Formats: sequence, structure tokens, C-alpha cells
Amino acid sequence: MANSQKKQKILEVAARLFRDKGYPATSMRHLADEVQLKASSLYNHIGSKEEILQTICFDNAHRFAKEMKGIQENSTLDVTEKVKALIQLHIEMATQEITSVTAFNDEWRHLSEPHLSNFMKMRKEYEGAFKALLQKGMEEGTFKQKNASILLYTLLSSFRWLYDWYKPGKSIQIQQIKDEMIDSLMNGIS
Repeated sequence: MANSQKKQKILEVAARLFRDKGYPATSMRHLADEVQLKASSLYNHIGSKEEILQTICFDNAHRFAKEMKGIQENSTLDVTEKVKALIQLHIEMATQEITSVTAFNDEWRHLSEPHLSNFMKMRKEYEGAFKALLQKGMEEGTFKQKNASILLYTLLSSFRWLYDWYKPGKSIQIQQIKDEMIDSLMNGIS
């Protein structure tokens, strides 16, 4: 297995272990056992458990930031379509990147400084941009007048439960999840 493939496998297994055991309870030795490497060989691919968490958190944060920027800059989409696109992004991330999104959502608190502050800054910027879209929709009369913060965190919280129960291959398909969640959430705010 090539080094980049091995590193990707290590990240995936680590994200699963972080999800199942929590970051503090996951040891490098346990990770090495799971990827069938000696602990000393594991360090040929990855520097530390903290590095793994940083990679997972920042890879996801950068993807969300990149997608947000693309949605914001897309002048062909109205505010409703932009919010729908963000809902779809969260559903896709929660159903396609299950283990890494779990670590991203729950284990980021274990990042050390300055990584924690940098991550929090990215998170706040993303949330601010999402909230601005919701406020714009309210100003235009497209969305109901609500507290934008409550609305934002209600939307974000609705995606968090997906990785707890969604398993690929179940009878519920991703498209059905997208359709029904988008319909339910947009009906709640429009």
C-alpha cells in the first residue's frame, strides 16, 4: 500500500476510533493495532494523535469554507437556493464523511493552541456567513422573521444526528434524506 493510501487509512481508522471511544481514550498503540502496524511504524506515516485530529478538523473546516464561498459567490442562486445548497452540503458531509465529521463535530475541543483558536475562527466565520444568508432571507421577506442565531443553530443541530443513525446501504437512500430534510427545514423557515 502506498504511503498516501496508508496515511488515508490511518486517518479513517483514527476518525472511527475517535467517534467510538473519544479522542482522549484513543491511544496510538490502539490505532496501530487497528491498522495492523507496529506503533513505531505508525510514526512513519503520522506525527502524533494531535496531528491526526488537526488534519480531520481542518480538512473538514476547509471544505465547508470552500463550499460556502462558492455558494456565496454564485450569483445565479437566490437566497433560498443558497440555503438549500448549504443544507445539502451538510447532509452530504454527514452521510459521506461519517467518521471524520463525527470527529470534526465532537472532538475539536481537544485541539491544542494555536490550532484550537484557528479552528474556532474558521467555525465562527462559517456560522457568520450562514447566519448572514438567513438574515438576508428574512430582510427580503423570503424567510419568516425569527431570531437568526436560533434558526442557524436549529438547522446545524438537525444535521448532527445523521451520523448517529445513517448507515450506507440502509433502506433509506441519501436522496430521500436530502429531499425530506430540505423540504422540512425550508418549510419551517419560508
